[in-house]
Amino acid sequence: MARLGRAAGVLRRPSGPVRDWLERTDPAVRHAARRALTLVGLLPLLLILGREAPRLVQSPLVLGYGFTVLVGTITMLFIAYSRYDDPSQRMLRRRPRRLGAFPALPSRPRVSFLLAVKDEEECIEDCVRSMAGGDYPDLQIIVVDDLSVDGTRGVLRRLEAELGITVIYLDKNLGKKHALVRACEVADGDVIAFTDSDCILAPDALGRCVRALVVHPELGAVSGHARALNAGLTFFTKAQDAWYEGQFRVAKAAEATFGSVTCVSGPLAVFRRDAIYNYLPAWAGDRFLGAPFRFATDRQLTGYVLGQKWKGRALKRRYASSPFVTAQDYPEREWRIGYVQSAKVWTNVPARFRPFMKQQIRWKKSFIRNLFFTGSFMWRRGAGPAALYYGHALWVSAAPFMVFCHLVWAPLHGAAFLTLLYLCGVFLKGCVWGLAFKIGNPGDVRWRYRPLMSMLSALLLAWLLPYSLATIRRGVWSRSAA
Repeated sequence: MARLGRAAGVLRRPSGPVRDWLERTDPAVRHAARRALTLVGLLPLLLILGREAPRLVQSPLVLGYGFTVLVGTITMLFIAYSRYDDPSQRMLRRRPRRLGAFPALPSRPRVSFLLAVKDEEECIEDCVRSMAGGDYPDLQIIVVDDLSVDGTRGVLRRLEAELGITVIYLDKNLGKKHALVRACEVADGDVIAFTDSDCILAPDALGRCVRALVVHPELGAVSGHARALNAGLTFFTKAQDAWYEGQFRVAKAAEATFGSVTCVSGPLAVFRRDAIYNYLPAWAGDRFLGAPFRFATDRQLTGYVLGQKWKGRALKRRYASSPFVTAQDYPEREWRIGYVQSAKVWTNVPARFRPFMKQQIRWKKSFIRNLFFTGSFMWRRGAGPAALYYGHALWVSAAPFMVFCHLVWAPLHGAAFLTLLYLCGVFLKGCVWGLAFKIGNPGDVRWRYRPLMSMLSALLLAWLLPYSLATIRRGVWSRSAA
């Protein structure tokens, strides 16, 4: 647990006079001031855009990609820093007109906290103790051991006797999703929360997420804020820690302003029972290209909440005989999904190159699968969510082609300047994300790894998308981050 204290020290953000004033002032004034301050911070990038805009007409093929990426980056940063509010700390400004369509949770709902584990002897005790050591009172903890073959079961038996948790010992390896669905069979909470077996949670993390759901009945799910637990170990862990901060504080915050977070991430994923219960058999039995799909455990479940209004009835018909459907048929609702920045959780990330690459391939496969499901209805959720989702999808899909054009085709055809221009643009984008990290984490020097992560993504990770598509039917559940 000492690691938790060190991690908390990294994430603690000191209050300054400007921030204190913003917290105390009238909400309308606060939001106007935040917009103005954000625009001032983005002014250098806006000046670059203004300077290059006339040249874009003259050289659209040369400047078009970089110009588009820079516009997207500026837009996302502006939305995240000027419009995001933590739903556990204050009432959201953008809410549905028909709030009565969303039933309220009890003021202190029962929470079932679920964890699936396989061969995690070294870290499972820290994880379970952080789950049980939280400050939320009415809590049911269920751990499913998916036929571990190391000493994990011995650790769980000891914790079961000491902490009074429920442990389900499977006699056959089912995979993560099926294991969690087994836990849901005995879960009796109004709220169902998940974490990963290599995570440690802040004591108030779960309580903050539950508070957000109680205060905002329209939220069907919320994601916590994850950082790397082993951040100081290697270059890869330091770079991933800086990347995690941006993906949550900027990307998820931008999506959350529209109530459309597209991935309630595994380190801390908290759902209303009535938002997911009927869709658990569809989640466990998800198939893609004719084969069971064992990735996208968090993205796909999030998609069932986001698209429930349009996809829910058909999914329930497909699994009409399942006890998860017959026990109680919950109405399909147009749920919103949020992000709780103050709900801190730390996760072990890959420390070496090979596990890092395996993780990235899993995530690329998750992206592909999610594109075919969530992409089929995201346009229905409004212009803002659609622009963020399809814009990101287009950027990721185009990345391998753009990398080939700039790093292979251009040098071979005497256009080395185009290669240099592309790499400078990638580095500039990384610096912008690094600056955002530094502003949110003063005194933390890991911001310098963010530009390097952008270069790694452009030079190497972009090539993984076509490989992931070609091997998408292969799937093995492994949480190893060694």
